[in-house]
Amino acid sequence: MRKLTAALAAVLVLAAVCPPADAVGTHASSAILMDAGSGRVLYEHDIHQRRLIASTTKLLTALVAVEDAENLDETVSVKREWLGSEGSSIYLKPGEEITLLGLLHGLLLQSGNDAAMAIACHTAGSEADFVALMNQKAAELGMKNSSFANPSGLNDENHYSTAYDMALLAQACLKNKTVADICATRSVTIGTRTFVNHNKLLWRCEGCVGMKTGFTEKAGRTLVSAATRDGQTLICVTLNDGDDWNDHCELLDYGFQAYPRQTLCEKGEVLGSVAVKGSLVPSVEAVAVDEMGYPLKAGEALTMEVDLDSSIQAPFQAGAPIGEAVWKKDGEIVVRVPLVARIGAQLDVREPLNLWQRLWGEA
Repeated sequence: MRKLTAALAAVLVLAAVCPPADAVGTHASSAILMDAGSGRVLYEHDIHQRRLIASTTKLLTALVAVEDAENLDETVSVKREWLGSEGSSIYLKPGEEITLLGLLHGLLLQSGNDAAMAIACHTAGSEADFVALMNQKAAELGMKNSSFANPSGLNDENHYSTAYDMALLAQACLKNKTVADICATRSVTIGTRTFVNHNKLLWRCEGCVGMKTGFTEKAGRTLVSAATRDGQTLICVTLNDGDDWNDHCELLDYGFQAYPRQTLCEKGEVLGSVAVKGSLVPSVEAVAVDEMGYPLKAGEALTMEVDLDSSIQAPFQAGAPIGEAVWKKDGEIVVRVPLVARIGAQLDVREPLNLWQRLWGEA
């Protein structure tokens, strides 16, 4: 509780410089600002309305392909039937050979629709089978108001998502090192091609780690971005926003100022202890398996509760699960961290006393 009190005090100091929530807004039809680590929504506008998402779709295309691939350096032989997609292109040619990693850079930096089709057909054998994988992955991520009909984001009545669902997708992409690294790449030369990232926020916004742009006339400008500052990562999504570069910069600045991440516990920090049965060790300390934090604005605080096994039976090794700590905001759990034994405990192997020793009190 001492740490929580200190964290709250630190937040209160920021009150004078934090802009009020009504001081920020966007030109978007839908917009969201989310803390990537906790999933807390820091700003929202019409976040569950289904809308066209254009080429931000390619984040899901990349995630599905990377998770499926055994070797990103494998060579892809481009087939004629994969080509001909309308819109942006990296100008693949029939019979050309390019690595899957090269296609992924062309997909996420240059937004090539031909790269999307080549990735899809190489990965799943056909566009239809790949789209099935996309929808399966979207369901796994909890994207309840999303449907995908192609790997590029071309307009289709069965192709849509929401600002909230796209933020969930961005969370997953940030956890995938390959996808995250490509999104953060400003430019790269692969073979005879040089790809320059279309995401201008990489140059304009402090700490930006990329993500994906999109545009069609019907969808308008769509943008998914993320930025990291002082160990905190925020995700911003706008759909149909004519001033998205400025809106994202302002929303991200607002989020980092108004909702700074507060450390709740450190990895290995002792948060309790529990009795041990069947061992010479009377008790073991319960430690957090990871560092945990949560974004808090001025005036907010969390309460912590520790739930431990009443006692655990030896033998067990260091790292054995023995409970969890939870932090609540307004009575609702917002953060969980598993607790494990700091040390192990061996069985008490002393021979039990026989009847004669017990009668005479001899050990």
